[in-house]
Amino acid sequence: MAGQKLKSHSGAAKRFKRTSSGKFLRRKAGVRHILTTKNAKRKMRLGKSAVVAKSDQKALARLLPYS
Repeated sequence: MAGQKLKSHSGAAKRFKRTSSGKFLRRKAGVRHILTTKNAKRKMRLGKSAVVAKSDQKALARLLPYS
């Protein structure tokens, strides 16, 4: 008899995406408000996604078992 399926962490599923190589992507912080004081170059950079740190990859893999 097969074991039960694991549930994905719904909060993590909304915030992180897995790449084809198995790494996780995240959004950058600091793009929500007070945008008038930030220059255009900085805002463009903050709008792009970033790879999650290597030390956090294992924890995310547990939160998102089937991603």
